Amino acid sequence: MKKTILELLNNSHNLIVENWNLKLQQNFGNKLSKLEIDHFVNSSMQSLIEVVSSADYLSTDQYLIDSYNLFSRTNLNLLEVSQIFSSGRFALLSNIDKNEIEKHNPILIIGFLDEIIEQIFARYSMLYQNTQIKEIEYDRDRLAKKLEMNQQYLNTILYKSDTAIAAIDVNEKFISWNHGAEEMFGYSEKEVVGQPSTYLLPNLPKSHDELQYIIHESKIRGEVQIAETKRKTKDGIIIPVKLKVTQVKSQNGTYNGRTMIMQDLSQVKKLQQQVDQSEKLAVIGQLAAGVAHEIGNPLTSISALVQIMQRKNKDEKLAEQLSTIKDNIDRISKIVRELVDFSRPPGEDKELLQINDVVKIAVGIVKYDKRVKNVEFKTNFCHDLPMILAVPDQLLQVYVNILINALDAISGEGKIEVRTYLDDVFICTDIVDDGYGMDADVKSKIFNPFFTTKEVGKGTGLGLSVSYGIIKKMHGKILVKSKKNEGAVFTVKLLP
Repeated sequence: MKKTILELLNNSHNLIVENWNLKLQQNFGNKLSKLEIDHFVNSSMQSLIEVVSSADYLSTDQYLIDSYNLFSRTNLNLLEVSQIFSSGRFALLSNIDKNEIEKHNPILIIGFLDEIIEQIFARYSMLYQNTQIKEIEYDRDRLAKKLEMNQQYLNTILYKSDTAIAAIDVNEKFISWNHGAEEMFGYSEKEVVGQPSTYLLPNLPKSHDELQYIIHESKIRGEVQIAETKRKTKDGIIIPVKLKVTQVKSQNGTYNGRTMIMQDLSQVKKLQQQVDQSEKLAVIGQLAAGVAHEIGNPLTSISALVQIMQRKNKDEKLAEQLSTIKDNIDRISKIVRELVDFSRPPGEDKELLQINDVVKIAVGIVKYDKRVKNVEFKTNFCHDLPMILAVPDQLLQVYVNILINALDAISGEGKIEVRTYLDDVFICTDIVDDGYGMDADVKSKIFNPFFTTKEVGKGTGLGLSVSYGIIKKMHGKILVKSKKNEGAVFTVKLLP
């Protein structure tokens, strides 16, 4: 990680320096000379690289003293200095090579750099306060005014920070709750301040034991980091949280409470789940190709032999048995074909198509199904649709799969309506059925590979998954509206 970040910083060094330099000249050119800005920006980058390399914040002390002397000489206050550091953070994160950072773990890299910048500015803030206090000792009136001003700046920075920060006193009561914490948990400062430290704990095993561990360790060691724990939001949702707890001491050095920096890991978890799901699908694709190959060849031979026996056979009982065998062979063949479709890379032979023509062919194919005699088909086509560039067979497969799904959802008599229309920039196709519909749980899984609500032997769970993959690769969407016993509407949206 360290080596990767150093390479990113070195590779983007000139671009970061150039953009930060330009921003400071625009905003603070009336207070800082070009030479002073050049010196500050270059020494800042050097200090950042040293911290990344050594993980030793003491190495920044001389740099911070030089920066303080520069800013104090030009009468820049702490809030303005925080703006300077913020502009540096923006220049850093917006000019690092995005292609390179995406090859690694962008969440960890950006989080790591963010924490370093916050720590450096925190040390500067401490230096600022300490130096100010020493200077103000010569004039108590000036001391009081500057302390009040600095406290306002620090409180503003603390409260407005997007990072969730809270403080708990020695009596285990919340005494501080900033804007970031409000956004993360949904509780306002007024709702939380004065509440016990257990206020955010979910009703989970070991939650209270973990809290006691945090209290004990923060008193003994001064700082505790919990890589992942659970906390409860105002809506009752339990979220994964990363905690950094730091002891607060009184003037005589005794324990006086603790501060907490909290990070919501929900998005990190979702990203990880997406990565895991992608890896699983890759494995399934490889497995599907292998299974299709191993089963397909001998199955063709078996099917051919059964057909020969059917032609030569004159025994009615044997004919019935051979027919059963042939039906089951056809069912296995269907599974193999869908496995091949699932694992096959997208074709490149695209053509300009009229959606209405493809949908009409799909409807015509599905109408051969014996169940259609009890189902009324209705079509309503928009005749002013633009052409679309697509692989004909793949698009046809999508509509056939969805229509068969609609047909499967109807028990007995029913209706299926197909309509095309323009919606803003999208060419849309609605396939509507009045079947048994689906609940929210089923709806959330219908595009998962191998998920099916059909009886064993009547569905592979690949049709809709394959269709979803085809439309996604075309930069389109498949949307579903459905409730239990209220039918379903599948909408395919494609860009012309």
